[in-house]
Amino acid sequence: MRLVLERFGDAALRARLPDGADSRSLLDELRALPYVVDAVVTERHALVAFDPGHPPVDVAVAIAQALSEPTPATAPGQHRVHVRYDGEDLDEVAAATRMSRGDVVSLHTAPEYVVSAVGFMPGFAYLRGIDERLFVPRRERPRPRVTPLSVAIAGPYTGVYPFASPGGWNLLGVAVGFAPFDAASGATLALGDRVRFVQVDP
Repeated sequence: MRLVLERFGDAALRARLPDGADSRSLLDELRALPYVVDAVVTERHALVAFDPGHPPVDVAVAIAQALSEPTPATAPGQHRVHVRYDGEDLDEVAAATRMSRGDVVSLHTAPEYVVSAVGFMPGFAYLRGIDERLFVPRRERPRPRVTPLSVAIAGPYTGVYPFASPGGWNLLGVAVGFAPFDAASGATLALGDRVRFVQVDP
């Protein structure tokens, strides 16, 4: 496997990943490299940030080896997120998908989702696994403020907004009793974790 590394600023390297890469195992491998300050793995890329005085050696080799012979990663976390499905866009999503509100909720709660990336803001996890019948585009005009803990969908992803922020995803409801981010411990959801949404009464 031949990987091309790109410079990413003065103290980081980035590589494009092949389809189907074991992102969680790769992340653990990269963070264990000497002089690596941190590593970020997304669906398509791996980025390694290092001590500027000690650039790591053979990053490409380490990535290739981790992809071809992944070491057992820490078992993914299992999470149940309770949701009150009364979101501002639930009716629009139902109309766009030609389904009832109940059908949208049923399809959204059916799968087990996988955290494919964490970004946008601290604790925001991009969850893969949404039923294709719920694929809807982002809103044409993003909202200037989305309520914290809003559960939303856009394209092949669903997620929970940790904080109030601008946002263009379609709001289905609000998570109840769930904290996506904690100042002391960081993000609740990690790469590769499994998530299920559970409907609760309004």
